[in-house]
Amino acid sequence: VSSLFPQPEASTARSPSDSVLIYVILTAISLLTVALNLLVIISISHFKQLHTPTNHLLLSLAVSDFFVGLNMCFQSMLIDGCWYLGDLMCVLYYVCDIVVTSASVGTMVLISVDRYVAICDPLHYPTKVTPKRVQTCVLMCWICSLLLVGVLLKDNLDKPGSFNSCFGECVIYVDFAIQVADLILTFLLPITVIVILYLRVFAVAMFQIRTMQPHVAAVTQRGKVSPKKSELKAARTLGVVILAFLICLFPYYCVILSGQDTLLDILSVTFFLCLFYFNSCLNPIIYAFFYPWFRKSVKLIVTFQIVKSGSSDASML
Repeated sequence: VSSLFPQPEASTARSPSDSVLIYVILTAISLLTVALNLLVIISISHFKQLHTPTNHLLLSLAVSDFFVGLNMCFQSMLIDGCWYLGDLMCVLYYVCDIVVTSASVGTMVLISVDRYVAICDPLHYPTKVTPKRVQTCVLMCWICSLLLVGVLLKDNLDKPGSFNSCFGECVIYVDFAIQVADLILTFLLPITVIVILYLRVFAVAMFQIRTMQPHVAAVTQRGKVSPKKSELKAARTLGVVILAFLICLFPYYCVILSGQDTLLDILSVTFFLCLFYFNSCLNPIIYAFFYPWFRKSVKLIVTFQIVKSGSSDASML
């Protein structure tokens, strides 16, 4: 396994204009991804009113997306098949790439579970989904991602650079059986869980919305519990996040699964890779459209209002 970009040969070397275009696109997405996710991290970490279970999950997602943006700077070094930072840094690059991708997928599953409980079991949501439990689940998600990369890259970590055929390459090797297991555990199974949970969430949400509107008084008297408007809005927003996640990652994995990445021209490969990475940049943009608290917090951050005493207690909701 190496970079998604095929190694150029003398007869198929990319033109300088193609390389410049790829550099510009990856650099632009990288800088935007880092900047936007840093705003999310600062917002949720600084303002106490945003320390909710759901926002802890968004914080984990923002951290993984932030590192995806940083990793893209190194990805651009692999465009022409040359790695200048040594064998150890090559392996660490892939370690970071796999960890943040796995943690991102795991966080998406946790977000789906969070919305499932909030909509389908709203009465017990405050007791089942507490900040401490969410933090524990997020921590376990990242630990499992680290354990996964230890299994995947064990041989590469023991002997960095042992699979390179020449100086300047950045190549890792993963056994085929382990690749299949990794694909099932980090893509197929999580995606299946996410889709099933969200289909259930939206089915229940639509049913309860239809029930609430004409019979609000009757529902209240009978003591039935319906999801609050804020919970439904959160489910819709996070549904958009997950839909964008699936749209951005699905083409990339289809290319990898089909083994056609070496047969595609460089611009097609670049499109799939940039779409994969663009998902990390897209999430904060979605928050800006759907979450007033994020727009308000960004305004306070860029105007340096957060450096004032007591700014963490500001009303954001």
